[in-house]
Order: sequence, then C-alpha cells, then structure tokens
Amino acid sequence: PVPVGPTLGVEAVDDGKPGARVVGVHVPGPGYSAGLVRGDVLLVFDRTRIDSAADLARAVAKADPGRSVVLTVRHRGGGYQQLDVTPGVVT
Repeated sequence: PVPVGPTLGVEAVDDGKPGARVVGVHVPGPGYSAGLVRGDVLLVFDRTRIDSAADLARAVAKADPGRSVVLTVRHRGGGYQQLDVTPGVVT
C-alpha cells in the first residue's frame, strides 16, 4: 500500500528568496479552498518558517489532516495575508 499523508493540494517551487512559490493549485483542494492562487509565496506554515519548497513539504508532512493551520502568504501583488487552511489526506 502507498503511504498516505496530509496535503495542501498545491505544487510549489523554490522562490529564489525565502518562501515557496505556488505554481499549481488542485481544484478542489485545501489550498484552493483557503484562497491560494498561482504566484502566491508561502512564508509560514503553522508557525514554521518556510524558506524553500522542501521546507513546505516537511511542514505539511508533519501536519495533522483535518486540523486547521495558519499560513502566512505574500501575494504576487505584494500584499501579505494570513489564511486558515485544513490539510487534507492524499488517497
């Protein structure tokens, strides 16, 4: 069997500076439901600073599916926002 774990339903890459830039959002999915869009840069996931896409993957892997966490996001236009997201389960 394939192990299952929490997911945000987004694809992210290194941004060249702190954060993980969203390059894909799965519809439907937890990230989409929270309001994430392509071009957003994830900076903090549940009080964990995100410096790279690998940091984001590790933070999401430690999350409890079904428990809401707060993301700090920098939008492409430059504004910052905190979003509540509930990681789902990969099936």
